[in-house]
Amino acid sequence: MSRHGGKVLVDQLVVHGADTVFSVPGESFIALLDGLYDSPLHLITCRHEAGAANMADAYGKLTGRPGIAVVTRGPGATHASVGVHTAFQDSTPLILLVGQVASDQEEREAFQEVDYRRMFGPMAKWVAQIDRVDRIPEYVARAFSTACAGRPGPVVLALPEDMLAAEADVRDGEPFHVVQPHPAPEQIESLRGLLERAERPFVLLGGAGWTRRTSHDMQAFVEANELPTGAAFRRQDSLDNDSPSYAGDVGIGINPKLAARVRDADVLLVVGPRLGEMTTSGYTLIEKQTLVHVHPGAEELGRVYRPSLPILSGMEQFAAAVRDLRVEPRWREATREARADYEAWQRHDPMPGTLDLGDCIAHLRERVPDAIVTNGAGNFTVWVHRFWRFHDYPTQLAPTSGAMGYGVPAAVAAKLVRPERTVICFAGDGDFLMSGQELAAAVQYDLPIVVLVVNNGMYGTIRMHQELNYPGRVIGTDLVNPDFAAYARAFGAHGETVTETAQFAEALERALAAGRPALLELQIDPEAINPRTTLSKLRAAALK
Repeated sequence: MSRHGGKVLVDQLVVHGADTVFSVPGESFIALLDGLYDSPLHLITCRHEAGAANMADAYGKLTGRPGIAVVTRGPGATHASVGVHTAFQDSTPLILLVGQVASDQEEREAFQEVDYRRMFGPMAKWVAQIDRVDRIPEYVARAFSTACAGRPGPVVLALPEDMLAAEADVRDGEPFHVVQPHPAPEQIESLRGLLERAERPFVLLGGAGWTRRTSHDMQAFVEANELPTGAAFRRQDSLDNDSPSYAGDVGIGINPKLAARVRDADVLLVVGPRLGEMTTSGYTLIEKQTLVHVHPGAEELGRVYRPSLPILSGMEQFAAAVRDLRVEPRWREATREARADYEAWQRHDPMPGTLDLGDCIAHLRERVPDAIVTNGAGNFTVWVHRFWRFHDYPTQLAPTSGAMGYGVPAAVAAKLVRPERTVICFAGDGDFLMSGQELAAAVQYDLPIVVLVVNNGMYGTIRMHQELNYPGRVIGTDLVNPDFAAYARAFGAHGETVTETAQFAEALERALAAGRPALLELQIDPEAINPRTTLSKLRAAALK
């Protein structure tokens, strides 16, 4: 039966197990929109292409299957590029479908024309253009396979509008299969030998390609061997944070005692992380350790650090291989000390001002301990990293790329994928206004997320660095903000302003009971720049 290209493409998405598409509609892919009309796919209309791409990234993180975003040519693609970059650095399976000018107009700088191979080449696993309707099944199958194989990541397919409108009698493809390497038995035996001889081992978990089974198997392994274990930057849900082996997150604002423990390890078992700048504290944590690096991408093994034992493996495959591995731990006391250091690190001194963010997070931990937590970027996230406890995988949606504006779109996607779970989004005041319009999508699709806007009236991270490096010379970081609660109500969401810690618990209950999207604006003292110090102390220290 003859079908136009838009219908053929949508049918391939269904063949490969997609169930949701995130999009801002565009004239360059009208035929694809028509293909969605009678399909079983759930189309989520977003208010900005960055929101659509970030929702697709969050979907990929939650499901392990490619999130699908569809955007128009030119401006639509450039807006969506932030989500592609996040998916690349976070190793998230994602497929971005981009409308393109008609084939007879290419290379003329036609209206909104961009060469997507050149544009997305450095930040995608594969970029291609489908020029023939009869090859759509081939390209889409390859896109799904590429996005999920080895180190997962984003794929971009450009779709000329005349190709989407053209008709052909073409057979559907076959469902794709995820291909991941397995560790060799001799590598597991080598790991056993290294651990048996170790005096100060440390395990670092994270990266992409994890599943709930991976987390459970790794928990069984590290607890049975009483191994002190940390989580890489924004991968804190890799291990139940209540585990006696869990020693904290190895990322921004790291506990100095934890950093010392990583540096002093004689055997460092890294399962999943790429060992990038954030996880290694600017490439300073790894020096003399015997490094065992487990990663699904061969290109990462030895890219920055030369492991003594490189293991090319998928996360689930490696975790299954070591679940029952046992050695006699000589480091029990060190593991207990690491755990005690983590517990102490979760206690905090009172913040300046009338609202203490640490106390609010402590209450949230008790009230909604199994919530999915999302956030964008900014100094406010340091409180989340330090004081929240993750108990299940996947429950942390945060960009390791450090992209602002991620939290609200991620929360929308999370509530779509896991409607039974409470979804809490933490956003800074500057961070929120990069994607706050996606509250419209949350209202439109009846997704009762809870957004906590931490308002200190500034771009806090940059202000902190200004005070550290150019004390007293503040420029460009002050913000004049709207009434965030009124902003939320304007969309049809529940909105309240919280100025005192004592108000938070009751405001949270009203937000959770609202039955619709809710926003609580948490007004904190600008002096509270991070959980360790204040702006005044930073400035005084810099001026000495």
